[in-house]
Amino acid sequence: MTNFLLAGGGTAGHVNPLLAFAEIIKEENSKHEVFALGTEEGLEAKLVPEAGYPLLIVQRLPMPRRLNGYLFRFPALFRKSVKRVEQYIKQHSIDIVVGFGGYASAPAYRAARKAGIPYVIHEANALAGYANKVGARHAAAVAVSFTNTKLPRAELTGIPIRKSIVNLDRKSKRNEAAEYFNLDPNEKTLLVVGGSLGSKRINDTIEDSRTALLAAGIQVLHISGGRSELEPIREKGYLRISYCERMDLALAMASFAVARSGAATVAEFAAVGLPAVFVPYPVGNGEQRLNAVDMVEANAALVVADENFDSGYVLSSLIPLISNTKRIAEMSEKAKELGLRDGAERLLKLVNGVLKV
Repeated sequence: MTNFLLAGGGTAGHVNPLLAFAEIIKEENSKHEVFALGTEEGLEAKLVPEAGYPLLIVQRLPMPRRLNGYLFRFPALFRKSVKRVEQYIKQHSIDIVVGFGGYASAPAYRAARKAGIPYVIHEANALAGYANKVGARHAAAVAVSFTNTKLPRAELTGIPIRKSIVNLDRKSKRNEAAEYFNLDPNEKTLLVVGGSLGSKRINDTIEDSRTALLAAGIQVLHISGGRSELEPIREKGYLRISYCERMDLALAMASFAVARSGAATVAEFAAVGLPAVFVPYPVGNGEQRLNAVDMVEANAALVVADENFDSGYVLSSLIPLISNTKRIAEMSEKAKELGLRDGAERLLKLVNGVLKV
């Protein structure tokens, strides 16, 4: 029996891989103990307990970006968080830490090292975050999700994906999905994902283009995101919801997708063979554009800059693309060839190798 501490969280892109990995750990041996480390503010505060795992809390500490009072307080706050994680490690007899990035990972790596136990890093994005860049120096192993991720000693594992999606047969599930969402199983369906925070650009553009999409015979399943200001709508050929509890059925329903190119989104689309137009989040280090590189180079997806994704683009480019049945089928096959469905198993194999050393 092994006691695991899985550190990460913040957005669904960090939390879902963590939970998918927890699931495979328990599948391997139900006697393994899995604890998650996160913050009170992130999505892990809701999703981890719902999945049945204990959540251990640390303070949310963003890296200081400017010269101010927080910069001088940060070292003491960080040491306090490290001490808290050391206590968790001792209290729960943790054998290994696996970090998925985010605010909880940096203190977890430092605490593991001080406690004399190994830690493994999983980097979801093509461009590694600061915590994983620094932590990789002393990690027992480093796993990455994309071929263009630059970290020392990195091994390509892909992203741990939920079983409901790994085992998804889109074709056989389409009728069930159509009944669940009250959509037509015989119509082309555009899946729009605004992200957990709700992309204003994507949401507003699709709202502005609703009439044109429906006129072209394209029904829309629009998941706007929890912080979107748009109200839920259900009408013939168009469904807008803020959150989807059955993403497996949403993927089964979809013929094509529009979404941000978060690492987990890209990995899940590739795994099930869903072609897409990705609209990378324009703020940050540009990691979302890099996440989409492999799918774009494989001709399984397109990338459109945030400022260029408007109703004009939908009318001139997106609608003709979705209407091209042959091209959509070709893109779907390319995505499926690229997708890795066994990311959780690959990561567990890497972790088990560390435990046996």
